[in-house]
Amino acid sequence: MGSTYQSEFNQRIDYVFKVVLIGDSAVGKSQLLGRFARSEFSLDSKATIGVEFQTRTIIVDQKTIKAQIWDTAGQERYRAVTSAYYRGAVGAMLVYDITKRQTFDHIARWLEELRGHADKNIVIMLLGNKCDLGSLRVVPVEDAKEFAQRENLFFMETSALDSTNVEAAFTTTLTDIYRVVSKKALTASNTQNQNASNLKGTNIVIPTQDQSTNDTERVPSGCC
Repeated sequence: MGSTYQSEFNQRIDYVFKVVLIGDSAVGKSQLLGRFARSEFSLDSKATIGVEFQTRTIIVDQKTIKAQIWDTAGQERYRAVTSAYYRGAVGAMLVYDITKRQTFDHIARWLEELRGHADKNIVIMLLGNKCDLGSLRVVPVEDAKEFAQRENLFFMETSALDSTNVEAAFTTTLTDIYRVVSKKALTASNTQNQNASNLKGTNIVIPTQDQSTNDTERVPSGCC
């Protein structure tokens, strides 16, 4: 296990980030989650039914971040169910299989659905999974890079089987989520401070009787 692993007991959690895994069935979403959350890979993995989630805690900038990663079923009959789980997600892993062109062609539809349900500031990572099967590749890296650049997504190729880029993909996504959240918190804090300072130092000057009657601004004396 890497140095980012931390026991989830007896520690303070600074942030909890919900991340969803989406993409067609059998692209390896559950295997990617198992590899990241438990450092496991199952050769007899079965299709996900509905929605499952697992957690892992990492450290970013000395902050403890608990990732709550949701694994959504890719089958069409579960689409209406899983769409509700986009709510509250601050990150998404959009997964296709580099050996199945159709799974990449469907990415645009998954992305449209994601953006229709999720927060506009959601951090999205495009993952071309099963890169260990390079001899069976049908989706060129260039096609994925072009799509990711056009849609402003992160992009990596991964292998849940041999762990290639799995750690990097999740930690990059979670780190960028942290940056977005921290920036929003800092902006909100600065706005509050600015509003507070605007309430200070407002002096009301009561004109004396010998001030000119031609003054352009007056503060009425006496009561109405």
